Amino acid sequence: MEDNILVQSSFSATIHAPIEKIDIPTWCFTLPESEYQACSPAHCSAGATTAPDGRRMSINVEILGGSMMVQHYVEEVGQPDHLRLVSNSDVFTPTGRTKVGVIWDLAVRKIDDKTCEFTNTVHSSVTPELAEFLGQQGIPLEVFRAGRRPISEAHNQQETPLFAKSIERHALRQG
Repeated sequence: MEDNILVQSSFSATIHAPIEKIDIPTWCFTLPESEYQACSPAHCSAGATTAPDGRRMSINVEILGGSMMVQHYVEEVGQPDHLRLVSNSDVFTPTGRTKVGVIWDLAVRKIDDKTCEFTNTVHSSVTPELAEFLGQQGIPLEVFRAGRRPISEAHNQQETPLFAKSIERHALRQG
């Protein structure tokens, strides 16, 4: 399983709202596109739909390291304080299209009656399509992984505090 990991990063930020007012799934699946775009210059578009099995799905489009990604995040865990989404994401590179597995995990924990800690974890993994894609180009997985890590980590670090502020605004609007 360790060989399957591309990048795993986790960053945290403070939310100044009571945990009882936070509902991460509602925030995610009603997030206006403009607010998603405001959370990172890499964010192009976002919307919500349903997967063929009826589960909620968030569609996110972003450009990381010069490659456009279309993420089809299907809800696996949907609790007010925890949302886990799983995607077999399309990646459009200068040399063609492939797929990357992504788990996006968002969670909050109570610090005190008015404050929470938000943690944004992103885990990307090698799919069979990506392994074949890299192999056809003669790119060793370790080289690809080493190049992808700083891009993914910087993106997650940048968007985490902005997501936290957006969740905070959503929570405080709820009453």
